[in-house]
Amino acid sequence: MKVYNTITNKKEEFVPIEEGKVRMYVCGPTVYNYIHIGNARPIIVFDTVRRYFEYKGYDVNFVSNFTDVDDKIIKKANEEGVDSTVISERYIKAVKEDMEHLNVKPASKHPKATEEIDGMIEMIEELIKKGHAYEKNGSVYFRTRSFDSYGKLSNKNIDDLEAGHRDIKVASEDEKEDPLDFVLWKPKKEGEPAWASPWSDGRPGWHIECSVMSKKYLGEQIDIHAGGEDLIFPHHENEIAQSEAANGKEFAKYWMHNGFLNIDNKKMSKSEGNFFTVRDIGEKYPYEVLRFFMLSGAHYRMPLNFSRELMEAAKNGLERIENCVSNLKRLQNTAQEKALSDKEEALLVKMEEFNKKFDASMEDDFNTTDAISAVFEMVKAANVGMDDTTSKECVLSVYNRIKKLCDIVGVKVEKEEELLDEGIEALIEERQAARKNKDFKRSDEIRDLLLSKGILLEDTREGVRWKRA
Repeated sequence: MKVYNTITNKKEEFVPIEEGKVRMYVCGPTVYNYIHIGNARPIIVFDTVRRYFEYKGYDVNFVSNFTDVDDKIIKKANEEGVDSTVISERYIKAVKEDMEHLNVKPASKHPKATEEIDGMIEMIEELIKKGHAYEKNGSVYFRTRSFDSYGKLSNKNIDDLEAGHRDIKVASEDEKEDPLDFVLWKPKKEGEPAWASPWSDGRPGWHIECSVMSKKYLGEQIDIHAGGEDLIFPHHENEIAQSEAANGKEFAKYWMHNGFLNIDNKKMSKSEGNFFTVRDIGEKYPYEVLRFFMLSGAHYRMPLNFSRELMEAAKNGLERIENCVSNLKRLQNTAQEKALSDKEEALLVKMEEFNKKFDASMEDDFNTTDAISAVFEMVKAANVGMDDTTSKECVLSVYNRIKKLCDIVGVKVEKEEELLDEGIEALIEERQAARKNKDFKRSDEIRDLLLSKGILLEDTREGVRWKRA
């Protein structure tokens, strides 16, 4: 299996630190609002990478954090007049809901930065002890020049960074030994959450959070560290510096980064009026279409352009697969138990070849675009080569193969059965009985189930009315 490693700028054979196991850390979102479709790209891409490793038999320990203490979270909390935890918990819940809609598997662990402060203080103390960090007026800074290989991920020369930094003035720069030093701990300001530390009551810098959470849940050395390419510098560069300086060993073997998402060939921004959350898109398209678009539109390392036309094309493409799967399910009910014909055996040989193309594409740095093309070839061959006379063995084989490959990339291709009127009425009766018995948990579950099927309920004096959305 070949993986493109950002730190070496080339594809490399994947060799895990421990045979049969993959330790993978993906930088998660800062939870101050609903995630936008740019945030969704790494979430979908690296969920797919994880799924493929699991398909290949690896035991994957997949950790993705929530940054739940940050200037933007504090600002929103102050605007609403609530504690910052109210904001972070609200949007952690929202992220998890969006991930579920996008068929993203929950991480092995979703650590929160605020629950790992003790570990951050310990790593900062270790960095000070080793001469890689220093305290000044309650702040602690990493001594960037103390780490000889700083810049190895982003291919930046530290002297060039110094030259480019001379005209930039940042808060507390005067107290730093070097303008390139970055903050590990900062004292609290009015209206901010804070934790006690040997240096001041304050909070950690952003970069130290991921180093500590990765170390705690995956160990000092990990196989893969991943995220969007915007994190290469300074976030991931700083993670490497502080982790390797503290632990004295290589931090991550492979660094994976996805490309940017553009909207109609422009950078996404609120000022441009082209800023879309996952939920915005979910109101216009089924969520599985968004996932399918993210994986079929471009290789994960390349920029991906989002537009209504491209989403429509993705929707049509996914429907082609869904219709084929639906037809194969229908054929399963009518197909006869009989020996494979020569034509069917030839078809199954073709399917095996397409499966190998899928695997080869995924083995080549997770090329989901080409892998999905192989699925389309399967669909075309099935549509042309199968009908009501096809044997049950052949139908089941083709159905299982297409379904399995779509499962590997996390794309749902089986349409949910539409609830019939009598089924809706039965659920409403069950809900009424639950409410009468004060079983509000079950009542809410039924309401949510009906809502997920597009059934809207309205409680009136005459009873419950319902309609399809």
